[in-house]
Amino acid sequence: MYYTTLTVFCLLGLTGASASTKGDKTDVDLKIGIVQRFGDSPKDLLQLEPTKGDKLLLSFRTSNGQQTVSTDKPVRLEIAMQPPAKPSINERVVLGVFRTFETAEDNANRWRELGIQVEIAQPNRWQVWASRKVYSTPLLRRLLLQSLQASGRKTPFIDTEVIKQAPVVSWTVGGKRYNVNSLAIDSQKSRVLVNQGKKLDDKDAKTPNNQQKKDTLNPNKARLFPGNLQVQPNAYGTYTLVNNVPLETYLRGVVPYEIGNNAPMAALEAQAIIARTYALRNIRRFAADNYQLCADTHCQVYFGLKDVSASTDKAIASTKGMVVTYKNQLVDALYSASTGGVTASFSDVWNGDDRSYLRPILDAPNNIWNLTGQSLREENNLKAFVNKEEGFNETGWDLFRWRRESRIEDITKSLQKFLAVKKSPFAKLKEVREMEVVERSDSGRILKLEIKTDIGSFQLTKDEVRSAFAAPISTLFYLEPLNKGGSDLWGYAFVGGGMGHGVGLSQVGAQNLAKLGRSSADILQFYYPGTQLQVLNDKIKK
Repeated sequence: MYYTTLTVFCLLGLTGASASTKGDKTDVDLKIGIVQRFGDSPKDLLQLEPTKGDKLLLSFRTSNGQQTVSTDKPVRLEIAMQPPAKPSINERVVLGVFRTFETAEDNANRWRELGIQVEIAQPNRWQVWASRKVYSTPLLRRLLLQSLQASGRKTPFIDTEVIKQAPVVSWTVGGKRYNVNSLAIDSQKSRVLVNQGKKLDDKDAKTPNNQQKKDTLNPNKARLFPGNLQVQPNAYGTYTLVNNVPLETYLRGVVPYEIGNNAPMAALEAQAIIARTYALRNIRRFAADNYQLCADTHCQVYFGLKDVSASTDKAIASTKGMVVTYKNQLVDALYSASTGGVTASFSDVWNGDDRSYLRPILDAPNNIWNLTGQSLREENNLKAFVNKEEGFNETGWDLFRWRRESRIEDITKSLQKFLAVKKSPFAKLKEVREMEVVERSDSGRILKLEIKTDIGSFQLTKDEVRSAFAAPISTLFYLEPLNKGGSDLWGYAFVGGGMGHGVGLSQVGAQNLAKLGRSSADILQFYYPGTQLQVLNDKIKK
């Protein structure tokens, strides 16, 4: 593995991304949803503040045209609930509900193959909707649902919400109150502090001593965001605060929060490269809401510039423009905190085609387990593997191995909640009687888990298993029934390893490899075998 050196930097041809108009012309501007559902509650509150010696510039459209006001004071964005001008209904055909974007996207592609135009949304869990532009009337939506039900499809449903009040963004500057549905926020230094909190109503604002309490804004939690901001409507009747920021600056707010400031330089460089690749590969995620990426673990953690460091900035600068590719295409740059000792294939966790560079790899510097001869598909081998702790890249990390016990009552409640969201008829279950792993993948991940209940049996598949229960933090685990000395089933112990999906790079493992002297290129080749490192150029496909 080596770094490809190009004397000319070119832009990556990506829909929805453009050349940055500030600074380096090879950079790419991103639209990051840093507050995704502002207005879910009338108590929602955002405070915007300029840095010392700076001014906020607030631009919005009025009946008299575009208007801009400036202030050097903090500005509180509040939610004013107003009735719509006329009765309104928000309605869509939901074709499926999913824990992850990856599984939702695979489902969306299957609907497209059937000729149904769809879009992916995230009102809470990820959902696949029939296109609102195509199925734009109640009649069309109901005809579609009837057709799907007649063909035997039971999961689609119509989600209908009667809009009695709608949120409007409200703020005050210079003693004058403004109410708008869209607002652009900039500053002279292109730096804005953002603080998120809740307003206290009259009931909450008084203490027993009749003292006035303040709103829940915490100055210590204010985050500094570069570039500019935009408050814009989303697909759910609320608002998103979007940060418009160049890619390389965005990485300054990702790398420290994803892997930490104190990781070895080679691990920091690997994280920078893979985070850059991930961002460019995934800009399609929030097309329904007119931005590209979120700022939490559904994408990559992005907290702005408050905690940037010299080490992470150096890693970003030294790898500038570099991405991981396979056959001249950006790789699906998945990574997690910990693999538990073995990486997973893409299809171990999500539905969809496998990627040849995402496959089971023993996450250890030496060959301490034969994945072929001691297949982790076998339950006994999996148990022996999970109970083995020494010799791995992640050995010694707190969550490399874990055991969590859960009462059968808690397991039942978690399942009921999970199945209710999916609109499953098994949400009516009253009692879980037995659970059994019936199929594992080559990486030991659970592919099928059978649940026996008072109303029948059903199976959870792949990442559903992690979503359905509170106890497991990966799908690399086995079940141990517990009776706690009684005759009846008390519950189960979930005994496993790793944290997260386990596909691709391990952030803990990468640090160990760096300490052993591996370069960032070596680390990336270890976790994404057969891939190449390139500088962004117009021949790379997304």
